Amino acid sequence: MPALESSVYCNWGAGGPSPRRVVDAAESALEYHEYEAPAAEGVYPAAFDAYDDARTAVADLLGAAPSEIALTQSTTDGINRVAGAFDWTEGDVVVRTDLEHSAGILPWQRLEREFGVDVRVLETESGRLDLEAVKAAADDARLFCVSSLTWTHGTRFPIADIVDVAHDAGAQVLVDAVQSPGQVPVDVGEWGADFVAGAGHKWLLAPFGAGFLYVRDGLEADLVPAAIGYRSVADANASDYQYAAGARRFEVGTTSPAPHAGLSEAIGVLEAVGIETIQRRIERLTDRLKDGVPDERLLSPRGYESGLVTIADDEPTATVERLADRGIVVRSLPFPDAIRASIHAFNSSEDVDTLLEAL
Repeated sequence: MPALESSVYCNWGAGGPSPRRVVDAAESALEYHEYEAPAAEGVYPAAFDAYDDARTAVADLLGAAPSEIALTQSTTDGINRVAGAFDWTEGDVVVRTDLEHSAGILPWQRLEREFGVDVRVLETESGRLDLEAVKAAADDARLFCVSSLTWTHGTRFPIADIVDVAHDAGAQVLVDAVQSPGQVPVDVGEWGADFVAGAGHKWLLAPFGAGFLYVRDGLEADLVPAAIGYRSVADANASDYQYAAGARRFEVGTTSPAPHAGLSEAIGVLEAVGIETIQRRIERLTDRLKDGVPDERLLSPRGYESGLVTIADDEPTATVERLADRGIVVRSLPFPDAIRASIHAFNSSEDVDTLLEAL
């Protein structure tokens, strides 16, 4: 990973630098698509092959079927595709937490403004969610939007429990999972969620533009996406179109095969190492980091939950800039007043010690 040769990189939760072989795979896919495919099978079949490979790779990673995977550009893109597929009416209820990323806030604010949807916000404490509050908010709710890992604290939400509560109330659940794949094992079947949105450009080490959306089998039949194109339908030339079966109805039209070819390669890299092996190493490294942070400054759990470690700081922007001057990459948070270090398996003990010394 060339980016690691010139920095102590501790910002994987924002963007994960790609290994050379991932960028090579994306470049090779683009070169083949533009140089060879036009005179061979054709540019569209070549792109479709890359799409199919990516759906299969993502499905294997998430414990899903390829038919349950739609390819998107980002997590935000995936969430918006779900939000746009419901027939919203005034008074419909969407529930989110107060720790969602803007990707899980802005689409519902728009529905609130445009359609009079009632957005209920579940309050958290130190990155924790009270299931009794979830039950109270579930009354008459139509959709829950929750993160699998909080981007502000690195805490894990009890997704399977939230899904059970929501389903008992008749609501569906959309999970923003972008912080999970690549650092912890993910099984969407165990979660039981209806939709799971994610992207490859963080812990999965893939390029920008390689997003994905899981749609539970059969659920798509009652949804009408806001956008339609030849990838959305069974036969683009039919006089009366029919949506494609499965999650593919959430895809639209022509996109470059390169980002998702990079995602396929990146997933292969991580699976060759082993997601469980990666998780164990992240745990060891984050334990080392937390051991050097006083209790009053550590805003993430003392025990391991993820590679995201949030540290209170009175001047987070200045601290990030000071660390950057020393070649250490972390980020500030808009709330709370803190910096966030995110540690991947590709960091080292020396990286952690360098960060602690600089702090």
